[in-house]
Amino acid sequence: MSDVISAAVDTLNAKIDGGFDGTAKFIINGEGAIMVDGSGAHSGDEDADVTLTADADTFQSMMSGDLNPTAAFMSGKLAVDGDMGMAMKLGAILA
Repeated sequence: MSDVISAAVDTLNAKIDGGFDGTAKFIINGEGAIMVDGSGAHSGDEDADVTLTADADTFQSMMSGDLNPTAAFMSGKLAVDGDMGMAMKLGAILA
């Protein structure tokens, strides 16, 4: 597992704290994938309700709070495939 994925898993687990009732996959281009579900975040690449794809810089900016996930999506820096409602729930947790 890359250092970027490891750090992202730790950050997501601190933010989510079991408060997400679906499944989401973050694909970080060039690094790997992270799964998020009701039990938290972990490295993985399984099927999910929604898949969010971004480069490492965009993902790190969202995790640090410097970039709102909705703004990232609207500007084309974050691609969303699947259940948009689930993406919005996750975005609200991360914002």
